[in-house]
Amino acid sequence: MTTIAIVGAGAGLGAKIAQRFGREGFDVALISRNQERLDSLAGDLATDGIRAKGFVANVRDATSLASALDRAGQELGPVEVLEYSPLPQKEFLRPILETTPADAAAAVEFSVLGPIAAVHQVLQGMRFLGRGTILFVNGGSAVRPTAKYAGTSISFAAESAYGTMLHDSLRVENIHVGQLIIPGAISAGHPRKDPSILADTLWAMHAERGDFRRFADDMDAE
Repeated sequence: MTTIAIVGAGAGLGAKIAQRFGREGFDVALISRNQERLDSLAGDLATDGIRAKGFVANVRDATSLASALDRAGQELGPVEVLEYSPLPQKEFLRPILETTPADAAAAVEFSVLGPIAAVHQVLQGMRFLGRGTILFVNGGSAVRPTAKYAGTSISFAAESAYGTMLHDSLRVENIHVGQLIIPGAISAGHPRKDPSILADTLWAMHAERGDFRRFADDMDAE
């Protein structure tokens, strides 16, 4: 049995991704900063017959993130799918003229160094399996910089560049790298941005592969 590791798992999109991949037979490693919430989510998934376990990590601490992914692989099974979608912190959403070097550094830790640490940890296992999928989820500022959200505009653009390079470099190894852009807010009941629909989209990206980037909705609908 192989595992999907969901970095930034929570009760919204993360839970729906866990359910969607769990229905397909994946074990689920849930990674975030709060063990109590992770345990609650894992318990909810267990009632659906999905094997899940929570592992605490702070994505801005590369050592803790690598350790959590290592434990997930040992306790659940090799990580075949890595999904990275932690929610940006408030200080990453400040206007450009108010953004300090510390703000920008924190955003880069969150959206660039975190993904690099996660990918570095799981990549050897994917190579051993002979397959794998890495999925990044970003807001619209990843492709359209927005001066009122400087931190994510800077760091998501760098994450996009990193993901693009991974996509081009790893496809010859049967490892697919994809990015889902979600303009605006995730919204329950929305025809394209409901969490369940987004989880279906991420499953399709894993199953169908193809291009690096998909859009959950039109950018002008943001």
